[in-house]
Amino acid sequence: MAFNLDSKTPEGPLADKWTNHLFNMKLVNPANKRKFNVIVVGSGLAGASAAASLSELGYSVDCFCFQDTPRRAHSIAAQGGINAAKNYPNDGDSVRRLFYDTIKGGDYRAREANVYRLAEVSNSIIDQCVAQGVPFARDYGGLLDNRSFGGAQVSRTFYARGQTGQQLLIGAYQALSKEIAKGGVTMHTRTEMLDVVTVDGQAKGIITRDLVSGEIKRHAADAVLLCTGGYSNVFYLSTNAMGSNVTAAFRAHKKGAGFANPCYTQIHPTCIPVSSEHQSKLTLMSESLRNDGRVWVPKSKSDGRPPADIPEDERDYYLERRYPSFGNLVPRDVASRAAKERCDEGFGVGESGLAVYLDFADAIERLGEDTIRARYGNLFQMYEKITAENPYKVPMRIFPAVHYTMGGLWVDYNLQTTVPGLFALGECNFSDHGANRLGASALMQGLADGYFVAPYTVSNYLGEHGEMQADKKVTTTHPAFDEAEAAVVARTERLMAVNGTQSIDSFHKRLGLIMWDNCGMGRTKETLTKALEEIPKLREEFWNDVRIPGDDKEFNIEVEKANRVADFLEFAETMCLDALTREESCGGHFREEHQSADGEAQRDDENFAVASVWEYKGEGERPELSLEQLEFENVKLTTRSYK
Repeated sequence: MAFNLDSKTPEGPLADKWTNHLFNMKLVNPANKRKFNVIVVGSGLAGASAAASLSELGYSVDCFCFQDTPRRAHSIAAQGGINAAKNYPNDGDSVRRLFYDTIKGGDYRAREANVYRLAEVSNSIIDQCVAQGVPFARDYGGLLDNRSFGGAQVSRTFYARGQTGQQLLIGAYQALSKEIAKGGVTMHTRTEMLDVVTVDGQAKGIITRDLVSGEIKRHAADAVLLCTGGYSNVFYLSTNAMGSNVTAAFRAHKKGAGFANPCYTQIHPTCIPVSSEHQSKLTLMSESLRNDGRVWVPKSKSDGRPPADIPEDERDYYLERRYPSFGNLVPRDVASRAAKERCDEGFGVGESGLAVYLDFADAIERLGEDTIRARYGNLFQMYEKITAENPYKVPMRIFPAVHYTMGGLWVDYNLQTTVPGLFALGECNFSDHGANRLGASALMQGLADGYFVAPYTVSNYLGEHGEMQADKKVTTTHPAFDEAEAAVVARTERLMAVNGTQSIDSFHKRLGLIMWDNCGMGRTKETLTKALEEIPKLREEFWNDVRIPGDDKEFNIEVEKANRVADFLEFAETMCLDALTREESCGGHFREEHQSADGEAQRDDENFAVASVWEYKGEGERPELSLEQLEFENVKLTTRSYK
């Protein structure tokens, strides 16, 4: 095995692990905290909350983002809500039930201890955000309101209309801004991380590119935190912002950080269907809409009548039919596959036949249009602006699309990667969601990691391994920085020297098509083998014929894109290899060879109750696989059923 994958999971009962671990951690006294510098890459919910929290503790923090302000981090795009086990509706929720729903929703492919801690600190997140002034929705009596999300039979999702991610990010941004003003955080905007610097196997800094001037810079630190999101844009078309990329995580992977479960990609069921080959991204309709919207297709194939003209007895509410216990609130992977199956069988709607209806007529009749407008008004407005259809009058048309990635850098219980001193938070790591993320859990994980986990575990690392004496600290004059900077410069020069004929976007689109067709909602040995043959050819063509206009010593977004697409072209191969190696269906990884007679995923717990962790072995070399065995002591491995 390539890695010694010690999860560092504490001993003792599940409910006591985190509490006991906190007590046993090394501490750094306030006077000594000022002697340590921490780098945080990314300024979304995980990054902003971690940077603010570490600065409040007294550490010197440098925070980096490639946007012009942390306010533009992709966390802003999360719409529907954030989970917590407050049990305000008094409907049977608890920390243990949130833990169980998350483990089950992830198809039993997550580490128990990490998931329980996530559920445990979820309640503190809500208290923190309320104290920051996040305008959560409230019921008639003024108490915080909740709504339901997929994969749960309780209402535990706190929300701010359809703008939850934006409002939470504003809260974290306020905390970050306060620390910037105090001088505890130095903010580096329009700056992209291009490499991690390691000294004697430990992370000691990063190499960055100033996206305005093109200048390559060095930054040293005692610990590095990556909070850089997921890699869905390997598919080109996804619900992610165009800037979302795998570069920071993959460059860390090349420096020794194991990449875990890269094949786990979430397909979200409520996306506005593709309308043109000229689209550069897809637009998500929040899962919260499935609270009141009913999903259906006509019972007759290729029924071209307007939806209002199709009688009730000629409609197939297929989620309610197949999964009566959960209905329209089944988890995302289940809902996505069901929509694909109906469309593949010829029951899809719209010109392409690749859509299903999300209908609010019953809810409007039951609750009134004003109530629906208060709950989802901005989402309905967004849908109408994009489609020119009024969802108050006609059903929305939706279809699954690539959304979130559950895979990421492998981390132990302390959120530390296989590189000591290098931590990964939020969507950048693999730890909490298994093979499928439940809705409203992304915001929960990002803030849990940043506010309530990393401040303790990073302090523990610095207490054990940090160097307080200034004359013994690693600085940017160390030869490791020379080597890392030279490698970054050489890679960029190599890209600029190609001077080919094809645009960067054309390669990205072709890669995305390969990935969607062969490693998308459904994967087979045949399609994955095909992708593994086509990707190296496309990568070779890229390095021989890509054209980057302009100069790299200036503001040039084509240079940014070229670096990112080059990383996607390498990462995609690892992703397909991981999918080929995992001979089972679980969550977002649906191998069509492994399904039941009624189309449900079939796991192989005997052989694949593991985290697959890949080690980079060099350009053009097959990465090496290590396995972390997942132990289930508190939940029983059963066939996941929502019927």
